[in-house]
Amino acid sequence: MKARILKKFEDEIQALERELKMELPKEIKRARELGDLRENAEYQAAKERQRLVEARISMLKKRVSEIALMNLDKIPADRVGFGSTVHLQEDGADGVQVFQLVMPEDADATKGLISTTSPIGRAILNKEPGDTVKVATPGGTRAFEILKLITIHDEA
Repeated sequence: MKARILKKFEDEIQALERELKMELPKEIKRARELGDLRENAEYQAAKERQRLVEARISMLKKRVSEIALMNLDKIPADRVGFGSTVHLQEDGADGVQVFQLVMPEDADATKGLISTTSPIGRAILNKEPGDTVKVATPGGTRAFEILKLITIHDEA
C-alpha cells in the first residue's frame, strides 16, 4: 500500500515537473511575444499556473517524505485506520456508503475518499465492524453502523 501511494505521488510529481520544465516555459514565451505583460491575460494565467504547479510539487515531495517514514505496522489490522475501506449503513437510510480513509489533500467525498480528519473519518477511526458511531454534522447528529472493514493490510 505504501509503495502504491508513493508511486502515485511520484507519478504526479513527474507529470507536474514535465509541465513546469517543458510546457509552461513555452506558454510563457508565447504569451510574452504578444506584447505588454501588464495587460497580458495569457501571460498572467501561465505565471499563475507555474506558481500553482511549483506549490503542488513542493507539497507532494513533503508528503512523499512523510509517507516514506510512516510505519504501516502501527496502523491497526483489525480496526479502522488510514487506508481502510469502510462500508457504513446510516440509521434509517437505504443502501450502504463506502468510504476510504485518505490524507486530507486526497479527500474527495464524491469518489468516496474521506480524510482521517473529517467528522466521519474521526468518528470511525479505531472502530470495528459491528460498532455504531455518531457523527455531529451541521444538519444534526447522524448514526452509522460499520458493516465491513478492509484495512490497508488486507489490501497489501
